[in-house]
Amino acid sequence: MSHSTTPGAAALLADCLIEQGVDRIFTVPGESFLPVLDALHDRPSIDLVTCRQEGGAAFMACADGAMTGRPGVCFVTRGPGATNASIGVHVAHQDSQPMILFVGDVARDARDREGFQEVDFSAFFGPICKWSARIDDPERIPEYVARAFSVAVSGRPGPVVIALPEDMLHEGANAKSRPQVSRPAQAPCPDAMQAMMAMIGDAASPIAIIGGAGWNAKAREHFQQFAERIGLPVATAFRRQDAISPSSPVYAGNLGYGPNPKLVERVKQADLVLAVGARLGEATTDGYTFPSPEHPGQQLVHIHPDPEELGRVYRTDLSICAAMDDFAECAALWEDHSIISFDAGARAHAEWEEWSTPRPANSFALDMAECVGFMRSEFPADTIICNGAGNFSGWWHRYWRYDSFPTQLAPTAGAMGYGMPAAVAAARRFPERTVVAVAGDGDFLMNGQELATAAQHGCNMLVIVIDNSTYGTIRMHQEREFPERISATHLANPDFAALGAAFGAWTAAACTTDEFKSALLEARDRSGLRLIHAKIDIEQLAASGATVSGLRNR
Repeated sequence: MSHSTTPGAAALLADCLIEQGVDRIFTVPGESFLPVLDALHDRPSIDLVTCRQEGGAAFMACADGAMTGRPGVCFVTRGPGATNASIGVHVAHQDSQPMILFVGDVARDARDREGFQEVDFSAFFGPICKWSARIDDPERIPEYVARAFSVAVSGRPGPVVIALPEDMLHEGANAKSRPQVSRPAQAPCPDAMQAMMAMIGDAASPIAIIGGAGWNAKAREHFQQFAERIGLPVATAFRRQDAISPSSPVYAGNLGYGPNPKLVERVKQADLVLAVGARLGEATTDGYTFPSPEHPGQQLVHIHPDPEELGRVYRTDLSICAAMDDFAECAALWEDHSIISFDAGARAHAEWEEWSTPRPANSFALDMAECVGFMRSEFPADTIICNGAGNFSGWWHRYWRYDSFPTQLAPTAGAMGYGMPAAVAAARRFPERTVVAVAGDGDFLMNGQELATAAQHGCNMLVIVIDNSTYGTIRMHQEREFPERISATHLANPDFAALGAAFGAWTAAACTTDEFKSALLEARDRSGLRLIHAKIDIEQLAASGATVSGLRNR
């Protein structure tokens, strides 16, 4: 029979997390929060996922929050643990995903002495999270935990960082857990909705850009109904491609890096832009150029759950502060939009269909466009695709169909190393679904050690490593700016298939399109941890649709 020696504070913290609906925690253990680990030993309702590096653990928590809409939770130790985890906090912040990072901290009597691994966490994390605090009094644990969850899910969702002094965790506590907090619901103003419908009715070439803060399956369903009813072209913001079904007759494609030129022109020529959930960040707007912050000749209706985002960068002609699902449902049920009708949605969808259909190039031994098209035909429609940052992701952004929600886990912050940890989180959250981590060679080795986490926790997932022996995106920019002057972008790589096998994965290597297809089919029919090492030509650049030699000739 197990016996817990956990003092009251740590047990209270664990019970508060359970009360808030936490069923999974990602961690790299540290001596600064040993009482919490001991408390979790007696609380099997929380799945404790032991990770190999704090950056990977924080990425997993960020991805978990993206899938559930509730804060993903991560525990790390002070100093090196917290600074390693900061990349996940930054991604959660820029991606508007709810997350809570708990950090074991130095004892209260050692503060401000630059004690062992001491960091001023409020100063360190302040610019990249919604709230950073320290719990000094164990009796206030329920207050701080409830507030942390409330802050993380309210308005524009994001990360919260809570420091836990190690001596505080050993103290007793008599406080009781607070009830689970929920995201405050905010319906759109009827007058604002009436004004928006009038603006849409007066427009000649409107377009919507959707996906972002607080987007969920309900928002997807209702906004799609609204857009289809009036024929409104709908583009998704950068790496928000599961915000609408790709089969929708008004889906116009995705913005970001390497978008369809016809979609870019459609956004530029629009006389009305509806930004729904999207912040209209740098990647979505190609450096704030379409639409521009002043958008002359265009009207902008910006709908967002956080009033601080409205008017922050962009001049708005109409701002609507509302929860995304409430706004979308209101739009879908609005009675007066039956007189509004556009045929641009169908034309935009046809342009996207043409753009997103792979055509074998026969220029390379392993043609990634054809491979992604083949994968699309052989894998389930609700496959979850997880990727980090790199030129390789452009093939999936262009040719994959993100057919349900959630199916795309990809950092809008552009952080390398996100795909592997995100896939672990997805495999734990949805063990019945197909989960694929797609990584470049440079990207994979940022967090490839989390293969150990996947193996330890029995994750059913496929990893595809696209290996061109270079930091491909940087090499692409290098060739544009400094042709034939390669510096610091070449990579000497391991045998990724052998590396995967060392972690217990089934593996295969592919150097041709046919080899990749064969490996993919075998991986599809297997379960457990699987890895395909795809070796491609450096000349094959995904995001631009160009080749290196083509860039040299520009």
